[in-house]
Amino acid sequence: MLSWLMMWRGKWTIEGWDTFSRHGYPIAGRHRSEDAARRAATRYLKKLERMQPSETSDGQEGIQDHVYIRGPDGQHIRVLPDA
Repeated sequence: MLSWLMMWRGKWTIEGWDTFSRHGYPIAGRHRSEDAARRAATRYLKKLERMQPSETSDGQEGIQDHVYIRGPDGQHIRVLPDA
């Protein structure tokens, strides 16, 4: 039963990294595929841009938080905003 629930809920997660205080934090949600997690991470990056505008945080090259997706096999993939 638990394995079925995990498959249904998904095994891909999203994590944030606070570059200013240097610690990670979970971002709510579980996703069934890397593509679904990547879409959710991209949405979160857009939210970060509103909360931590590039004009004041120097964006992804400055102190703006970073976003990663974590896969079921331990993959840890940084997601960057669309250029």
